[in-house]
Amino acid sequence: MSLLEILQLIGYSTAAALPLWMGASLWKRRRALTRLERVLLALALCMGAWHASNLVLTLRAMLGLDVNRWSPLLRLTDTVALVSVTLIYSFLLHVHIHLWAESRARALTRGERLRVYLSYVTTLFFAVAIPPIWRGTYGPMFTKVSFFVLPFALWACYVLCLVAITDFLIARNSTSQGERKLMRTLATSFVAIGLLIFAVYALKLGEGTDLGQYLNLLANLGSLLPTALLAYHIYRYRYLELIIKESLIVATFAVVVLVSYLYGIRTLGEWLTARYGLRAGAVESLLILSLALLASPLRIWLDKRFRQFFESEAALYRDVVAHIGEHGGKYQQLFDLLHFVEERAIARLGLRRLSFVVRDFQAGTSDNDSDSNGNHDSTHTTSGFISWHQAILADARREGREVIEDAPLLREHGYELAFVLSREGREVGLMLVAAERDTLTHDVRGTLEILAGQVAIAIEDCRLVEENVQLERRLAHGERLAALGQMAATVAHEVKNPLSAIKSIAQVMREDEKLCGEYTRDLDLIVGETDRLNRSVTQMLNFARRPDPDSAKNRSLEDLTRAVAKLLSVEAEARGVTIEVNLGDAQLELGGAHAEAFRDALSNLLLNAIQATPVGGRARVETISKDDRLVATVSDSGGGVPEELRERIWEPFFTTRQRGTGLGLAIVRRRIEDVGGTVRLAPSRPGGGARFELHVPLK
Repeated sequence: MSLLEILQLIGYSTAAALPLWMGASLWKRRRALTRLERVLLALALCMGAWHASNLVLTLRAMLGLDVNRWSPLLRLTDTVALVSVTLIYSFLLHVHIHLWAESRARALTRGERLRVYLSYVTTLFFAVAIPPIWRGTYGPMFTKVSFFVLPFALWACYVLCLVAITDFLIARNSTSQGERKLMRTLATSFVAIGLLIFAVYALKLGEGTDLGQYLNLLANLGSLLPTALLAYHIYRYRYLELIIKESLIVATFAVVVLVSYLYGIRTLGEWLTARYGLRAGAVESLLILSLALLASPLRIWLDKRFRQFFESEAALYRDVVAHIGEHGGKYQQLFDLLHFVEERAIARLGLRRLSFVVRDFQAGTSDNDSDSNGNHDSTHTTSGFISWHQAILADARREGREVIEDAPLLREHGYELAFVLSREGREVGLMLVAAERDTLTHDVRGTLEILAGQVAIAIEDCRLVEENVQLERRLAHGERLAALGQMAATVAHEVKNPLSAIKSIAQVMREDEKLCGEYTRDLDLIVGETDRLNRSVTQMLNFARRPDPDSAKNRSLEDLTRAVAKLLSVEAEARGVTIEVNLGDAQLELGGAHAEAFRDALSNLLLNAIQATPVGGRARVETISKDDRLVATVSDSGGGVPEELRERIWEPFFTTRQRGTGLGLAIVRRRIEDVGGTVRLAPSRPGGGARFELHVPLK
């Protein structure tokens, strides 16, 4: 068996297997095929038929079968070859017309439909070309239809150049890097095939020589190059959602290696016999034995090579799982973990960008948008949901899906996919993916889905740990406050009775005209100071006591707010401060415990605002209902709270004034948190002072 026969056997069998396999895969989905895929199916079947016909003719020559005996089969084979090779170029042109229309995101125009019909005009030559194959003695197809070869070669070159130009234009207009690379490679291969066909069949290059036989073989196998490129994209990226099993690739490659090795054995055996006079049979037997010994290492080598196609996804999964294991349950390292996943996923999977949005369970709210680690060129991890994140989650809930794809809202923000990060029905975040369309293959999507599940587990673990830590802190804080409260109550009771006696004596002395005239100033100072100390003692008692929710009555928001403002109006007038009240929903009603807590908190905050506001300033109270919560804002026009004291002001007995208990804000936080609400020092508005927000649940 000569080298030419080896190449023919391997080339035609491989060139027939690949398109026929693709055709069979498309045929299984025939009811769901698009127009483009139907034409592609026909093209694949024609290419398979062309190469299978050449394989039959090669096997006939290799086996030495009698031409006269097998003449009907050979004529049928030539007919199939003629029909299939003619239709190949018509279907190829048809496919590229569809590809061009799809690249422009539109249907075929009237002119393009006309070009589709005109591409099949070559089928008219069947009436002239097929009859000679069946007339007279059998002869090779190119001999019987020699008059048809040159016109057909020119037609083939024209089609190949036209589709190459089309592929270059599609590549130039494409936004996908992978698609651009594929189209440019296909265009280059079509140009090379066209030049080879023109050289062999139009210019008769190498005709009648051994070189001419090899060139003829290469021209016949020209379609193998673009077919192999498509097969690679199907195997690696599941192009057209087709799947090539790894075993098929390994088996095909092994056959090629085996046939080449056997040819090498025969050639080497003949050379050794001629050179050294060795027995040909013994040499071939030894070389075949060495092949058997090398079979296992060869299989291992092949397995490693083909496993490399999936190594990136497997390595990424191993790295992420290991990193999650190292950082599990550590909230302070959660965003380091997420950035690690982002960087590895982008590098391993070829993504353009990967972002995580985590529900801010630390802050107890999900409507903020604060960067945890800042912005990055390729990654962006955010703590908290903002409006469009909430919209994506709403779409996922409505459609009952864990993955949202090609949503207008996603595309508006530069993403293609959104994975909902959930754990046992609890939504903990979003994973947003930006990548080229051909990058998001079935394997990549599967890997991202696994990553989303692992990250959701890590986030949930951090949430549980943080809740435990917060619970322990609250318990410790509660115990400390209880001890302080008990001490405050004891001190207050011990002080309150003497204060009452001192005030009573001072008031009696003021009624004596003789003493009043001489000691008026001193007596007024004693009464004023006892009133101030009495207020401080009352505040300490308020801090120590627990309100009884059953004894409190429901109150309207307007009554509560107006009553507190009226109560503090004397203090405000004495300081030259104006109180402004703006109620967003005045008829809103608060439950007993909530009303009591809101009144205590509002009175303390408003008193602080009045005391912090300079003469001629304003203390403002604003309320609004939002998402079943009452939001009350108390602001002043004072100097505000220094940045370094924003956390310490909530500590019991901490104060920046010479006179004061430092319990006002501690009482505010305690009362509001007792009814399930929150209080925070909000960012100040331009030109304003301190601004506090109360969030009180309405239910």
